[in-house]
Amino acid sequence: MSEALTIGVDIGGTKVLGGVVDAAGEVLAQARRDTPADDVSKTLDFIVEVVQELAAEHPVSAVGIGAAGWIDASRSRVLFAPNLAWRDEPLRDKVAERVDLPVIVENDGNVAAWAEFRFGAARAARDSMVLVTVGTGIGSGIVLGGGLVRGAHGIAAEIGHMRAMPGGRHCGCGRQGCIEQYASGSALVRYARDVAMQDPAAGAHLLDLAGGTVEAINGPMVTRAARDGDPVAMAAFTEIGTWLGGCLADLVQILDPEVLVVGGGVIDAGELLLGPTRDAFAEQLAARGTLPVADVVGASMGNVAGVVGAADLARR
Repeated sequence: MSEALTIGVDIGGTKVLGGVVDAAGEVLAQARRDTPADDVSKTLDFIVEVVQELAAEHPVSAVGIGAAGWIDASRSRVLFAPNLAWRDEPLRDKVAERVDLPVIVENDGNVAAWAEFRFGAARAARDSMVLVTVGTGIGSGIVLGGGLVRGAHGIAAEIGHMRAMPGGRHCGCGRQGCIEQYASGSALVRYARDVAMQDPAAGAHLLDLAGGTVEAINGPMVTRAARDGDPVAMAAFTEIGTWLGGCLADLVQILDPEVLVVGGGVIDAGELLLGPTRDAFAEQLAARGTLPVADVVGASMGNVAGVVGAADLARR
């Protein structure tokens, strides 16, 4: 039984979430700490605390860590993390020496993709899928031939930093015009705020939700307004969905996966995002005629995808 249980730890800019996961992908127990994003040693302490707390109550055999950042090919070092103070951090070895268990480290988009492939929205796929997560930015993971595509240096599948608009908006990665700048949750909010600022009458509902302050408009407010039928909020979803659908169509031309899964925080909006995404996807691929093409579906693993995927990779 002990070999069937592993721990997955999902590390983001705001939380360290750990869980004990069985071979069927079920989360049996969880533990959480808030992430001190600017304190490397404290983040390490919290990871260790979460693992030790869970391992004290369950016979686990390994630990998988999903981290938002670039992970090296050996799944041991965090080369760079945009929202945490890790720079060439030997995270695997530092955790392993304190918890006395085998440890692997993997990119958060990869572990979420693996969870959806093994247990979630792409579980019916034979051997291929792509996950694109729409949150503050764009995350992603690719499965081909039944395994994750990691690249020569471990940092493949950065779909959010494919260029969508030459000479476009500056991106945090240092490039201009990345799809992340046009199809993310941040882009959704930016579109809504721009309209509310330029035409307060059109943006009246959003401004009312935000207490009259344009800068206070956030993603949940845009989602709520769109569900209320607000034209500005619905147009913002159409805008990011159109960009996202075009991106997914490009991925079909390159990878031809069985399933395209859309996840991340913005997927809570459901068809408000998936509807325009599928419309743009179909339009972009209309010339393919009757050729088979991947389905576009919403993710199903929710906020435990990182935990489940990391734990399952550790088991393997």
